[in-house]
Amino acid sequence: MLNRWHKFLLLFFINQLKSNQMSISRRNFLYKSTAGAVAAASITSIVSACVSEPEQKKESIFAKGDTVLFQGDSITDAGRDRQDESANRAWSFGNGYALLAASQLLNAYPEEQLTIYNRGISGNKVFQLADRWEKDCLELNPDVLSILIGVNDYWHTRNGNYDGTIEVYENDYRALLKRTQEAFPGVKLVLCEPFYVLETSAVDETWIEPMKQYQVAAKKISDEFETIWVPFQQVFDEAIKHAPGTYWTPDGVHPSMAGAQLMAAAWLKAVGE
Repeated sequence: MLNRWHKFLLLFFINQLKSNQMSISRRNFLYKSTAGAVAAASITSIVSACVSEPEQKKESIFAKGDTVLFQGDSITDAGRDRQDESANRAWSFGNGYALLAASQLLNAYPEEQLTIYNRGISGNKVFQLADRWEKDCLELNPDVLSILIGVNDYWHTRNGNYDGTIEVYENDYRALLKRTQEAFPGVKLVLCEPFYVLETSAVDETWIEPMKQYQVAAKKISDEFETIWVPFQQVFDEAIKHAPGTYWTPDGVHPSMAGAQLMAAAWLKAVGE
């Protein structure tokens, strides 16, 4: 049997062990919390390092009564409610960058009475945008049109379920914008760079060279049509200097909460907001 001294020592060591475990847990919690706070605080500096404000910007691109449309694939879709696609409705925007950017616009310009839609659809490639363009773009009569498309045009070729090429992507994209400008000569276009993030669950080094071709094609088209350009690849390349890739996007394509905020901030700065 243990005497009083042994019992005292045993209780002392048990309490010390508990105290150490609590201290370690507290340090881990504080480290993770601080890392998250540092990464979040870095969003402004990341965007400032990568996105230039529009040259000779004198006034907002948004005018009173404008209709703003976000288009693209799952990154824009972000789980939105497709049964009710009403404008300025949170559930119609999902939980991605489009919701965050649209919310900021509505907050910044209540007097402009903007009408903002999200019509991104998961899995879409450029030709699928074209297939639904009448309903999901032209009928909405947008004054400002933002498009993020391209990752599926490459990604879906990796599993053999799509045989598109970079030429198909570029030609289809150019035709889509020509069609849009013919319908609305004064439409303001915002083209977003398709992006990827390495060291994540779905993306590795084999993505680099093929995706560069799609990015070059998208930028070429942006220059041709004199659109606003949102350099998302550059933004995420800078972001991984501040926090791991999986902090911004678990699979390398679909953004986390922090990644969506980063994208919204980049988009807003690119359009001059």
